[in-house]
Amino acid sequence: MPRPDLQALGVQYRRIPVMAAGKDIYCDTRLILQKLEELFPEGRLGAEDPDGRTLERLLENWTVDGGVFFRAVQLIPVDSIIKAHPKFIKDREEASSMSFRKEDILNNRPDGMAHIKQAFEFLETTLLADGRDWVRKTDKPTLADIHAIWPIDWVNELEGALDRDIFTEARFPKVFAWMARFRKALSEAKSVSPMPESLLGNQVLERVVSADFVEPEGVVDKADVLKLEKDQDVVVWPTDSGFNYKDTGRLVALTTHEVVVQRPTMDNRTDIRIHFPRTNFKIVPGGNGDVSMARI
Repeated sequence: MPRPDLQALGVQYRRIPVMAAGKDIYCDTRLILQKLEELFPEGRLGAEDPDGRTLERLLENWTVDGGVFFRAVQLIPVDSIIKAHPKFIKDREEASSMSFRKEDILNNRPDGMAHIKQAFEFLETTLLADGRDWVRKTDKPTLADIHAIWPIDWVNELEGALDRDIFTEARFPKVFAWMARFRKALSEAKSVSPMPESLLGNQVLERVVSADFVEPEGVVDKADVLKLEKDQDVVVWPTDSGFNYKDTGRLVALTTHEVVVQRPTMDNRTDIRIHFPRTNFKIVPGGNGDVSMARI
């Protein structure tokens, strides 16, 4: 649905979560995780060795680009969707290009169920097959576990999503034990962490306006295949879902893995920098210096 709090910041991107650190706005969970690792190294969960980093990257790609999450979405119970407001359904269809008609949802469920069963079997018979507690044989969950578990645990907790004659602890004992350990570890971490402060949209805007940038501006890679120039006006949008909503701004950084645009908030009180990953995002030159926010 429309997100007026994000629009007030000058952000057209529609998916959640979004992270604001000072005047830097980070979009897409994968980039957010990366930035949390960089900004708060004392609490990093990622591997430092090449083998560990490779495994993390492969699992990240498997759950997102490999289709595990997409197939999990196909298992959202049809009753939950049908009960939703028609405007919400229309918005979800536009954002995802998926049909939310009852007959289409029911037709897609067998394919979704088959692929999620494959995911459970992959974990049961490979990564968890030797009885390890965590993916990288660590004493606590790491970034590799997060990348692998989130769509599996989400769809497992979604009442009515999975066929419980198929997805049982007897058939997948290691996967279910792993999910239980993860939830326990998450609960324990929350119990010793500070309570997050809830803010209204206007309060977030005021904090962003009064904050500083947390990252230097960055550079535009002169060897990048797009041949874009620093300070050039560009348009950026996701190509896998939510692609009807596009952000415009002045290009301030471009690397193999990230694109950063700078633009004003809607009230023109300050500039923000919006960070996107390169994977599954398209970048094209903007026109006539127009850095206004537009649904294209």
